[in-house]
Amino acid sequence: METYIPSGYVSPLGLYETQKAISILRSKFEASLSEKLNLMRVSAPLFVESNSGINDDLNGVERPVSFDIPDAGKEGQVVHSLAKWKRLALHRYGFKPGSGLFTDMNAIRRDEHMDNTHSVYVDQWDWEKVISKNDRNLDYLKSTVTDIVDAIADTCSTVKSAYPNITLEIERNVSFVTSQELEDMYPDLSPKEREDAYVKEHHTSFIMQIGKKLKSGTVHDGRAPDYDDWDLNGDIMFWNDVLGIALEVSSMGIRVDEAAMDRQLHESGCDDRRKLIFHKMLLSGELPLTIGGGIGQSRLCMFLLQKAHIGEVQVSIWDDITIQTCRDAGVILL
Repeated sequence: METYIPSGYVSPLGLYETQKAISILRSKFEASLSEKLNLMRVSAPLFVESNSGINDDLNGVERPVSFDIPDAGKEGQVVHSLAKWKRLALHRYGFKPGSGLFTDMNAIRRDEHMDNTHSVYVDQWDWEKVISKNDRNLDYLKSTVTDIVDAIADTCSTVKSAYPNITLEIERNVSFVTSQELEDMYPDLSPKEREDAYVKEHHTSFIMQIGKKLKSGTVHDGRAPDYDDWDLNGDIMFWNDVLGIALEVSSMGIRVDEAAMDRQLHESGCDDRRKLIFHKMLLSGELPLTIGGGIGQSRLCMFLLQKAHIGEVQVSIWDDITIQTCRDAGVILL
């Protein structure tokens, strides 16, 4: 999808109202999320050591932004996300089962394909929670997804109370479906087209088992082998009426235990990672069992404030065609 502005689109909020609404939205959502999942805010790194194995590899092809640190004699990498760092932090800070952390994650993903919902600047609420062995199951995953959707719906209600021009209605009942079920339903569609078809009908959906190989021999979408358990993960998606697409607002899952890590490293041809610090600790059983994910801050603001372009709620760098397209439509990019 390239950048486009729907015909007749007019933002329901002006520039200054938008800035105030973003502040209200973020404050309300953070409070609701931390209460429902029992999370505590912590500070987090903007960059990590390049050879630590802590950075998120995403789909395995994205190039991290790297730089040397002369006084430390080391090389740093701007984080892609904090999927692994969070689990280490829970271990080091001594969190107990049933409790967790959340933080602001700011990343630069320079290889991101930019359009209405994607930017090279990524901001997320990254969260992680310690769980027991008995919680590593589908029911616990679904219950957590429902709590997050409720937090989003509660935030929407708060925003609408402050700004009556916002007319968005959020379906709280989540429709759960696996990536294989989607392929079976829509064998002739691409993964993105399957999401659009399904979420348009069900409005609030959780697409499960991302990264796991399908019967067709492909995967629905790439997922690094060393943080999510591919049998117990997924994406929270909402139907976006403004753009007419399924909008992903969160990627999350129950994290790998020793067995899942061992299996997924082998399946993905990443056995060389076993020598890295994070992977050694996990494979030896030193790290706690966890569930976690990332929730897009600008994505959620864009969705709840009924914006057509993510640049209306965040500052980034855009190509000339995007800038001109938005200017011609009267859309203000921050």
